[in-house]
Amino acid sequence: MSRKRAPTLKEHLDHLVAWYERPAFIDDDPVAACHGYGDSRDQEVIGLYAATLAWGRRATMLAKLEELCERMRHQPYAFARNFDRVRDAQRLEGFKHRTFLTDDALWFTSNLGRLLKKYHTVEAIFADGYQQGTTGLAGAIQGFSERMMRVDAHTPPRLQKHLARPMRGSAAKRLCMFLRWMVRPGPVDLGLWQSFSPRELVLPLDVHSGRQARALGLLTRRTNDWKAAQELTDRCRIFSPTDPARYDFAFFGLGAMGLPPHIASWQSQ
Repeated sequence: MSRKRAPTLKEHLDHLVAWYERPAFIDDDPVAACHGYGDSRDQEVIGLYAATLAWGRRATMLAKLEELCERMRHQPYAFARNFDRVRDAQRLEGFKHRTFLTDDALWFTSNLGRLLKKYHTVEAIFADGYQQGTTGLAGAIQGFSERMMRVDAHTPPRLQKHLARPMRGSAAKRLCMFLRWMVRPGPVDLGLWQSFSPRELVLPLDVHSGRQARALGLLTRRTNDWKAAQELTDRCRIFSPTDPARYDFAFFGLGAMGLPPHIASWQSQ
């Protein structure tokens, strides 16, 4: 009898994606906040907050997102766009998650509201940075962060810690994850935006996904920075030229949940 052929690395990763990229994934993931709304404007606004707050214990993070939605009266787009610091500051008083403090929430919301009055949607803010620059997705992320800091001259410098800048080396993990939610089609991601293509996305990279990628021989750079995120994305683009970010489900799943019992560990042959 012939031996069963061992799966290739691509096949191994595809199996992992198929296992994790299912509707059941949503409930325990910050993307659940987006799926709680039917209006795309609400989905992208609460998605931006969800990605910004996406660290720490998942149960705590999800509880904080639910608290934030309640503080916004479950109208995140209207709340942010029409936010008035005198009238509405009390709605955010006392809100915090890890290092995202009440003052951060106030400035983040106030500045986002100013930008929404000009651009109308979060997609348009990111798209403007993308169209004006020559650096691809890095330009879109950098442009959003810079606009958030510049839209009000009194913005405190500490808000910058919640706004990634790839051109200064940041892997921009949370904003790359947010863009994955907005650009890729479902069942987990929402596929809301038309200004970007899934082929342009950069994989969200953090210590956990980086560890898994290096173990699989897909990442050589030791620092989890923007260059490493690009390196990993380029390797994944070989497997899926039109949708490299789909493999985020494989790396995240391995790092957060471990190997599913029915999928064997992969080893190069």
